[in-house]
Amino acid sequence: MLTSISNKGAVRTLTFNRPEALNAFNDDMFDAVAADIVAATEDDSVKVLVITGAGRAFSAGMDLAAQRGGSEPKYGFPGMFEAIIEFPKPIILAVNGLGVGFGCTICGLADLVFMADDARLRCPFTSLGLTAEAGSTVTFPQLMGYQNAFWGLLSSQWMDAQTCKDLGLVFALAEAEQLMAKVDEHARILAAQPLAALVTTKELMMAPRREILREVYKVENKALASLMGGPANLEAVAAFKERRPADFSKF
Repeated sequence: MLTSISNKGAVRTLTFNRPEALNAFNDDMFDAVAADIVAATEDDSVKVLVITGAGRAFSAGMDLAAQRGGSEPKYGFPGMFEAIIEFPKPIILAVNGLGVGFGCTICGLADLVFMADDARLRCPFTSLGLTAEAGSTVTFPQLMGYQNAFWGLLSSQWMDAQTCKDLGLVFALAEAEQLMAKVDEHARILAAQPLAALVTTKELMMAPRREILREVYKVENKALASLMGGPANLEAVAAFKERRPADFSKF
C-alpha cells in the first residue's frame, strides 16, 4: 500500500507509505494520496487530517527513477494539488524526516506544520535544471519573507529544522520521538471544536488564496515544462539514475 490510514476520534492520519523509496511520489502514489484526501473531505466524522511519512523520510518528492505506465493517472499531481487546496478542514503536517521537492513545498499548502528536530527540508529544483512548483513561489515568500524564500527556492541547499522554524516555514518543532504526540495534542484541540466553525473559518482564510494558488500553479507548470528535458535537467536526472538505488546519501 502506498498510503496508510489511521483514525483516532475525529483525527485522521494519512501516512505516505513507500519507505523503500523515501516516500517519493510516482503516479500511483499521487492517485492514492488524492483519493485519501477526497475521502477525508467527504467523511463528516473527520475534523482534522494529519499527514506524515513512514520510515526515515517525510517525502523525497518526485521519484525521478519512476517509469510512466501506459494508462493516465486518475488524479496525478494536478488532482492531488487540487484536493489539498480544496480540503475544507485543518491539514497538519508531521514532518518526521527529510523532505525534498514537494516533500518541502507542501509545507506552504498545509495549515500547520510540525517538524522533528532532526528533520531537514530542501528544494532541489535549480540543481535539477528546473523551477519551483506547488505554488511555492507565492507561499514561501508569504511564510518566510522574500529573501529567505529566494534562498530556499534557488540555492538547492538544505534547511535544518531550527532554520525552518525561525523562518516561519513550520509552526513548531519536537524531538523526533515526541513529534506525533505533539501533533496529536494540537490536532485534538482543533478536533474538539465544532466542525462547522472549523470549516467556515478555514474557508474565510483560504478563499482569497485559492484562486491565486491555482493561477500560480499554472504559471509554474508552464515554466517547468519549458525547462524539463533541457540539457541541465537531462544531465541531472541521468546522474540521479546512475546512483545505486539505495544510495540516497545526497538526500
